[in-house]
Amino acid sequence: MTIEQYSNYNDEDLIKIFKALADPVRLNILRILSKRESELGCGEIGELLDMSKSAVSYHFKTLREAGLTITRKAGQNKFVRLNHETLEKYSLTNLINNL
Repeated sequence: MTIEQYSNYNDEDLIKIFKALADPVRLNILRILSKRESELGCGEIGELLDMSKSAVSYHFKTLREAGLTITRKAGQNKFVRLNHETLEKYSLTNLINNL
């Protein structure tokens, strides 16, 4: 990657992404999502991590605001998946897939 390519990145977006990646719980969420081809229920991820709904919800919000995940609501259930557009834009696909 060249300097010119890096200069096309939005610094504020990069800061949000790196802050989101700087937490072990959020890395685990991304690791779980990267191993699946489809979205997962937020409750299912919370159970896998043995975390309360409110605690895991905070982490989902941080990942979503950083653009790393997309959340879909269906009735009272929420489903989350990786945002491949952001991962590709910031050359993060290999990083996430190798967590």
